[in-house]
Amino acid sequence: MELKRVVVTGLGALTPIGNTKDEYWSGLISGKSGAAPITYFDTEKFKTNFACELKNFVATDFINRKDARKMDRFTQYAMVASDEAIADSNLDLETVNKLRVGVIWGAGIGGLETFQNEVLNFAAGDGTPRFNPFFIPKMIADIAPGNISIKNGFMGPNYTTVSACASSANAMIDALNYIRLGHCDVIVTGGSEAAVTIAGMGGFNAMHALSTRNESPQTASRPFDATRDGFVLGEGAGAIILEEYEHAKARGAKIYAEVLGGGMSSDAYHMTAPHPEGIGVIAVMKNCLENAGLKPEDVDHINTHGTSTPLGDVAELKAIKEVFGDHAKNININSTKSMTGHLLGAAGAIESIAAILAMENSLVPPTINHTTVDENIDQELNLTLNTPQKREIKVAMSNTFGFGGHNACVLFKKLD
Repeated sequence: MELKRVVVTGLGALTPIGNTKDEYWSGLISGKSGAAPITYFDTEKFKTNFACELKNFVATDFINRKDARKMDRFTQYAMVASDEAIADSNLDLETVNKLRVGVIWGAGIGGLETFQNEVLNFAAGDGTPRFNPFFIPKMIADIAPGNISIKNGFMGPNYTTVSACASSANAMIDALNYIRLGHCDVIVTGGSEAAVTIAGMGGFNAMHALSTRNESPQTASRPFDATRDGFVLGEGAGAIILEEYEHAKARGAKIYAEVLGGGMSSDAYHMTAPHPEGIGVIAVMKNCLENAGLKPEDVDHINTHGTSTPLGDVAELKAIKEVFGDHAKNININSTKSMTGHLLGAAGAIESIAAILAMENSLVPPTINHTTVDENIDQELNLTLNTPQKREIKVAMSNTFGFGGHNACVLFKKLD
């Protein structure tokens, strides 16, 4: 069976450094940090009092008040980003065969704030179980793609992938394969997350996963720097329209890139820590290259997982050297988490968008906040430190890894 070609025809982004695709790209190339003191709740007793929140976002500017009240923030974010991506694709919702349009979405946690607030309200009451009737529908992780399909009438495959921070990359790979195999013409994919909450911050602090650089939030996310001390929690959504090539071509769609392949693997090592030698990461990148039919030397740019954790950054760069050999020093490597923070289940989507826009603009966004060399990192690697770099990019890779040892990798190619 000959596999169908799959292309990207629409993008939508709602991030801590920009509330649209274009604002996001502007923030990336200007080296903008999205980190600031948390405004959602009192952080006085928390070890970390900052995060990468969305700025100037009001859900009811995009969603009617009645519907917005039935949605957790992670679903609101999904709706806004997917609306932008659908509009960007110029997909005609009146004529497209909606039985062949699906929604495959990623969320690592789902409606954490809804769950937290309902439990807190119950605990503060008299023991009578008075729960909001929308508690469960707002909380469940699959509700975001459900709402996207309901709004647009898309009747193809519809579900959520949950693999921690690899969730939206896994969603993209599933979407790629559905279209490749001829089951769908178009799939809305990506991911969203809204974990900047009392429970989210408290839980990640208890794991010692977050940076505690409270005196300087904007410089706290510092991938590859010797003084990094943990990741910065972010929130938002990224949406990508994947489409069968001939279908896109027939309707004259703008094509951002071709999706050449995706790879997955497991560390099979530890609940939260990466394998120190990056064995699972080596496997996922090799799997992705093989799936795409590419050689290591074909890759020009890698948007790394690069969370700014002491162990993870070193393990990923070791794995890149193992897979790409001498060619590794010719690749522009970066971590856009230095600007957006870590969007957990939405990370793979927004970082894939960054890689796609880097190809389109021949410009690699920087890894900001780098001040101190880490002797455990090969200094021959081009980590695109502090300033963007002009670069013709024909093939770009996006890496995403999640708690539980989940690894996902996606490859994009610029069309000739």
